[in-house]
Amino acid sequence: MQSFIHGFAIGMSLIVAIGAQNAFVLKQGLKRQYVFWVCLLCATSDAILIALGVTGFAQVIQSYPQILSIAKYFGAAFLFVYGAQHFYAAFTQNQSLSASDQKAENLWAILAICAALTWLNPHVYLDTVILLGSISTQYAATKFYFALGAMSASFIFFFSLGFGARLLEPVFQHTKAWKVLDIVIALIMWAIALNLILN
Repeated sequence: MQSFIHGFAIGMSLIVAIGAQNAFVLKQGLKRQYVFWVCLLCATSDAILIALGVTGFAQVIQSYPQILSIAKYFGAAFLFVYGAQHFYAAFTQNQSLSASDQKAENLWAILAICAALTWLNPHVYLDTVILLGSISTQYAATKFYFALGAMSASFIFFFSLGFGARLLEPVFQHTKAWKVLDIVIALIMWAIALNLILN
């Protein structure tokens, strides 16, 4: 139980930071579009990466740093383009007054964007694979429970963020709020992309 709690606490501390993935989940939650599938994809991706880290895949990444370099540049390019789309939308579109009345988009297109935001972000590998993988070595006998705790944190966080976003719907009944959200998302994407290139 102690290993599970430690894994949960560390996993939660790594995931709560505002990032590209979280901003995407929040917006889908506000639009009430494919929230379950988006949350499931994010949480399952985290679970896979955590499992890889705990089972020793971290050593592979450390031995072949070019894996992170490739993800870094592809990820930065994707984030710049995705951020530009949100910035453009903020000044050219008037979102519906009701978040739940948003025009539905294609499920596979949404999941593809979500997957790109997840798997093209080198920080995901650093946090879930290398960092959690390294910490898990302290729990050699109970590594499974440590990993289970970290995975549980991901599932709880993403589903809480996605389905809890609707509590903010009264705020997003105003078109200005959607414009502000698009600008904030664009700035987050660009900041992360810049950070990837400079570091």
